[in-house]
Amino acid sequence: MGRCVIFCAGQMDRLLEPPEPEDYIIAADGGLAHVQGLGLTPHCILGDFDSLGYVPEESQVYPVEKDDTDAMLAARRGLALGYRSFLFYGGMDGPRLDHTLANFQTLQYVSDRGATGYLIGQRYIATVVQNERICFAATAKGILSVFCLGADARGVTLKGLQYPLEKGTLTAGFPLGVSNHFIGEPATVAVETGSLLVLYDRQNGFPTEREQEARICRP
Repeated sequence: MGRCVIFCAGQMDRLLEPPEPEDYIIAADGGLAHVQGLGLTPHCILGDFDSLGYVPEESQVYPVEKDDTDAMLAARRGLALGYRSFLFYGGMDGPRLDHTLANFQTLQYVSDRGATGYLIGQRYIATVVQNERICFAATAKGILSVFCLGADARGVTLKGLQYPLEKGTLTAGFPLGVSNHFIGEPATVAVETGSLLVLYDRQNGFPTEREQEARICRP
């Protein structure tokens, strides 16, 4: 099965990689402008359309006063269709900091349901690592930061980075994991129990490996 690729209304300049034929494209409210600008055809258009300013034809319209953000509506749609890999564009660099934080929580929501999500910004990529590990090649460059989401993250291991950590504990009340750096070695971020929000430079793309923490990353 392909990925669910969601376009939100915030700023974006380019795709990290082109969608595959089996990917499912959702335009969430003002994200439709990005989809059209890229010459793509969405499979689904949804939202309250307070950002876009008009209601497109054949769209799923929701009230402005609702519990879900448009990005969350799109994530729910993708999960209901069985997708387990999500890419979010236009959800990190908009004028609304509160929506950026909401999108971090949407990554957690997706992770809690056994799926993987990436929030792709103009400079950074964010993902949630929950009871698992991700690995990066030795060619990775720039900054990598990790933050605890929710309850304490235990058994946190950082390898191949400027500031290593072996089975440590990160809490939501102290930013110990901010501003780490790739150093030209294969790098690993792992957490045995809990969730980490991981942010790193967009130029590095997606991790080379991502699997449950009990397993070992292959070279």
